[in-house]
Amino acid sequence: MTQELSFQKFIEQSNLQEELKYDFNENAELRHTETQQPFVFNYYKNVLKRNSKRYQALGHLLEQYIYELLEKVCKLQKVHIPPEADEEQRSFFFMSERALTNHHSALLVLLQDHGVFGAGQWSQQAIIHHGLQHGSQIPCIQMALQAHHDVIVLNPNDNFMNLNMAKKWNSLLTQNIESSSPKMAQTESFFSLQHPPQCFPKRYSNTPEEHMAYIWDYFISKTEGKDVAFIVHGYGGLVFMDLLVRRKWEVMSKVYAVALIDSEHHVGHQLGSDVQLLAWVKHHCREWVTSPKPLDKPAASVLKNQFPMVSAGTEKYHLAPSSSLQSIFKYLQKALKAKTTINFSRMPIVTRSSTKKKQSA
Repeated sequence: MTQELSFQKFIEQSNLQEELKYDFNENAELRHTETQQPFVFNYYKNVLKRNSKRYQALGHLLEQYIYELLEKVCKLQKVHIPPEADEEQRSFFFMSERALTNHHSALLVLLQDHGVFGAGQWSQQAIIHHGLQHGSQIPCIQMALQAHHDVIVLNPNDNFMNLNMAKKWNSLLTQNIESSSPKMAQTESFFSLQHPPQCFPKRYSNTPEEHMAYIWDYFISKTEGKDVAFIVHGYGGLVFMDLLVRRKWEVMSKVYAVALIDSEHHVGHQLGSDVQLLAWVKHHCREWVTSPKPLDKPAASVLKNQFPMVSAGTEKYHLAPSSSLQSIFKYLQKALKAKTTINFSRMPIVTRSSTKKKQSA
């Protein structure tokens, strides 16, 4: 994927190539372009604030880079929501071209943890320190597409528009400052600009829960006869359970499986004593949790009426999605096959006697 789109080009366009001499190698690992060493946070010796802003700049560039990969490598479409809103008030998400129209394929929805990272990322920390194969959702998306599934990539952390930050990045990426050292001038404008944030909520995406509910109502729920599965990480589990409570019958009828990874949901608080919901999650959900045990080994569940829990094969939270990915896809494939079998088994069998009864009636 990195051969088709260079991350270094994004850095060069931002004029931060002196501070961020990094690119992804053939193994999709972030490495220094000269020393081939992993990312070093302490670039400015023991100046925490400046190093933090450098890290923030790297995170922003990674976000834009992932968006480009989703469109150019995974061939997903960027969809703005709501379509009638002004650009500053809109959020967006990504989906495969026929996600809403192809009724012969299953739909996989990816719902990430909360944080400062955008669509297409499980963990920014994992991308920086372990590579795109571990921190991005791209391997998951590619596996789904290869299995002839459609994909929706949610963007639950895109809740506010920070006008000062937008102007800052606009200046950094597009402006040509006249100076004896234009690169240094633009770099200084980013690292030293100090203004209080002017944040405005985005319409229908003010919270991850609102973002999820909007996309369910206006996109996922419109897919008639389409089998839907979710992979959710961290806070995404809480967001999914919120959707399940809000859209109970729709979700229960459309979603055939949910793979949760170190989920932050709480069955007791969110589902209460609703017997139908508790029975549904027990049958349709499975959770992979960080654990010293090998992958897929059973993990104890503290709560009653909880669903099966197994080890993610790692004790590191930010590596759990990539560590459990193969196991999750096996689970989803098995669940889809079982659902298809159940659907066929429930179809009425036409016999001669039933035909005669129908004709005589």
